[in-house]
Amino acid sequence: MLNHTKKIKEIYEDIQKKLYYMIPEKWDKLFLYSSVIDMQNGEKKGELYFYYIPKGILKKKPVNVYEIPNKFNLDENDYMKLVSILYAKIKQLREEFRKSETGPLWSNITMSIENTKFKVEYNYEDLEHCEFNSYERHIIWRYEYLRIGEEQVNKKDKEILRRYILGPKTIRKKEKYETGIYIRDIENRIAYNTDEVKKVENQDDINNEKINNTNNSNIKSGTNKDKEIEKKEINQAETKIKKKNQLLISEEQIKKYEEQHKRKNIE
Repeated sequence: MLNHTKKIKEIYEDIQKKLYYMIPEKWDKLFLYSSVIDMQNGEKKGELYFYYIPKGILKKKPVNVYEIPNKFNLDENDYMKLVSILYAKIKQLREEFRKSETGPLWSNITMSIENTKFKVEYNYEDLEHCEFNSYERHIIWRYEYLRIGEEQVNKKDKEILRRYILGPKTIRKKEKYETGIYIRDIENRIAYNTDEVKKVENQDDINNEKINNTNNSNIKSGTNKDKEIEKKEINQAETKIKKKNQLLISEEQIKKYEEQHKRKNIE
């Protein structure tokens, strides 16, 4: 039985908070996978991904963490920093277990959040000598936790699932932990350094940008070419406005954001 110390529970809470900040829309379920492998040179390698199910009356498809920047027009580099910070927290969690456990450490975990329940499954597979490679394990993991079966995947992935389903099953050591959600007053959306009220100002900003660009280019209206140039300038202006919504990455920025929104709710 794993020893869940006070520090480990604090890390759980921090992981939950980071996950809530990284998803820009309301969701019902979330499943996260991460692995950490100790290399002979002392370095650690592994991977992390999570999927969430958007909230809605109709059944929604799982959204992959790496689809989020494109789906919601976020800066990919900034968003990947958040992913790196989250993975660093997973590695910290494993090191805390190293301090309190005498046996072998887990190699990968699956976390889930659903119906105010937070669950963690610890697995002890030897990932470097596993029958399936990283990509294949990902397909199998989606099958087991997201119920993405043969009828939903391409031919290559279908063969992977068949090999897994029909192949011999090995009993592996697993441990599970379950508790309630530690945090309850956090908004499950990405935090920005601008408020939503900025959206009201955006159209004026875009129009002003358009006028400035038009004056600078001495464009004559009326031709198809002019309209194409005008459209391009509007798109460029929109891009400039969208870049005002920068992600909050540091702990200090997020805490300041939380304090501002708490004061607004009180007022």
